[in-house]
Amino acid sequence: QVQLVESGGGLVQAGGSLRLSCAASGRTFNTYAMGWFRQALGKERELVTAITWNGDTTYYATSVKGRFTISRDNAKNTMYLQMNSLKPEDTAVYYCAAGRWGTNSNDYYYWGQGTQVIVSS
Repeated sequence: QVQLVESGGGLVQAGGSLRLSCAASGRTFNTYAMGWFRQALGKERELVTAITWNGDTTYYATSVKGRFTISRDNAKNTMYLQMNSLKPEDTAVYYCAAGRWGTNSNDYYYWGQGTQVIVSS
């Protein structure tokens, strides 16, 4: 079992930055691929970025490539999402998830409760 808790969301102006964190409990954190999903109001949940268990491979959605950076610290059981050059269309609830490597939400077994990110224009 892995429990995930996100933090770091908030309100930011367009062009600004935020850093999300996902703290995991459980000794098996470093065996899972991790991902950040987001869900905007009225839209389906989408994968933003993912990282393999050891951090050697990452995936980014086209919409965030070059602006967002995913990382993880297995010694601290924590994953991060650095978001730069934020746009109003990045407004969503952001969820961290743990599971097997993949781009589908069905690939992830454990989910956090979500953290709200609002980007004002």
